[in-house]
Amino acid sequence: MKIVLLGPPGAGKGTQAKLISEKYSIPHISTGDIFRKNISEKTKLGVEAKRYMDNGQLVPDQVTIDIVKDRLSKNDCKEGFLLDGFPRTVKQAEALDEFLNENHNKIDAALLIDVEEKFILERMTGRRVCPSCGASYHIRFNPPKVEGKCDACDSDLIQRKDDTEATVKERLDVYNQQTQPLVDYYKNQNALLKVEGTKEINQVFDEICDALKAVK
Repeated sequence: MKIVLLGPPGAGKGTQAKLISEKYSIPHISTGDIFRKNISEKTKLGVEAKRYMDNGQLVPDQVTIDIVKDRLSKNDCKEGFLLDGFPRTVKQAEALDEFLNENHNKIDAALLIDVEEKFILERMTGRRVCPSCGASYHIRFNPPKVEGKCDACDSDLIQRKDDTEATVKERLDVYNQQTQPLVDYYKNQNALLKVEGTKEINQVFDEICDALKAVK
C-alpha cells in the first residue's frame, strides 16, 4: 500500500498516520523527520537543505524531492509507505509519480482528511500547554481543573505562538493555496479518497480503513 496523506494543519494527520502505519505494516514517512535525520547525520542532502534553512530560505523542490526519493529507496519501503508532508506541490507529485513509474509502481491512494476551517480554528486556538511539565489541554475538549493552571504542577498554562488565530489562519491560507491543486491532481488520477476528520479518532480511522479496502 503506497499512500499519500493530505489534510490541513490540525486535522489529526499524525494520529491517523500512526494507526495506518501499524495496521498496514508500512513506514510512516514524515518529511519533517527525514529532513531532521539527514541534517543531524550531515548527509550531503542534509547539508544542502540546512544551508537554505539557515539563510531563512525555503528548501527548493528538487532538494526536497531528492531527500524523499532517497528515503523511498530504503528496503522498508518495498512493500509500501505512508507519505506525510510530501508532496506539497503538483511539481513534487509529478516527480514522485515519475520516480515510482521508473520502478513500475504508483500511488495507490491520496487520502484526504477533510476538516472545516472553523473546526480547525476551534481545535488549534483552544490548545494550551504547560511550559514546566509539557502537559497539554484544550479549553473546551480537555480543560484543566482550574482555569489557566496545570493539573499536574500548578504552573500557568500558555498558548503557543503557532496556535494563535492569526497564525492558524495564515497556515490554513498557505495550505489551501498549495493543496487544492494537489487534490485536483489526484482526483484526476482517480486516486483521491476523502474522509471526514471531525469525528472521534477511532471513527475516522474506521472510515479510512473502509476507504482503503477499495484499493487493496
